[in-house]
Amino acid sequence: MTADELTITVLPGTTKSGAKERFDRVDIRPGDTISIVGPTGSGKTALINDIEVFAQGDTVTGRRILVNGELPPESFVRDPSQKPIAMITQHTKCLADLSVRQFLDMHVRARKNAVPQIAEEAVALANRFTGEKVAGDDRMSSLSGGQTRSLLIADSVLISGAPILLLDEIENAGIYKDEVIKYLRGVNKAVLFVTHDPYISLLSDRRIVMRGGEVTQILVPGDSEKKALGIVAEADALLSGLRERIRSGETLKEAV
Repeated sequence: MTADELTITVLPGTTKSGAKERFDRVDIRPGDTISIVGPTGSGKTALINDIEVFAQGDTVTGRRILVNGELPPESFVRDPSQKPIAMITQHTKCLADLSVRQFLDMHVRARKNAVPQIAEEAVALANRFTGEKVAGDDRMSSLSGGQTRSLLIADSVLISGAPILLLDEIENAGIYKDEVIKYLRGVNKAVLFVTHDPYISLLSDRRIVMRGGEVTQILVPGDSEKKALGIVAEADALLSGLRERIRSGETLKEAV
């Protein structure tokens, strides 16, 4: 099975009251961009956790995850080096006192990745995703949230080769979300964003709406939100620029 042939299917579970969720299925394929939205506590993280562990009715939601319409291969469940899914959260932190290069080299060996200079490529890609540059001799335990998330995304794409990425509220971690989405689309990765960010939501091809622990809607807006996306993109660019000016120590005597 190649990455392009992979389809992950989410089958409905039950609501907190025990009723069946009101959706038929969600199919996830390489190249898909999906946002998962809803109020705090609505079950967004539980949904991506179900996908990450290939749930088989054995989690609190009762959902089942299929691979190409069948039970997931045992290697996907038991062998981390074979797993086609990588999950990165805003709270991910490396506790091992390794340098960035040591961390990546260890992962290269574990994944049996034979691409020359792949660790250096991962560092370079991470630096496209964050303004706080990462160096090979930096300690993993000293990286900021944005640096860590950027490095782990680059690691998942280049070294692990995971075709499906689950990203939990990474917009709060100080990364260039535009650059991340553009890159992942360009290399045919499926990406699911748990997000409160309207810009990320509008950039996604589909939007899963959560409430009370269940999937309540699956929206495919198409071109209907193009005008709204333009407005939100301008506002987001303005806020991003102001954020960088404040970080650099500038006094905002003018907003633009």
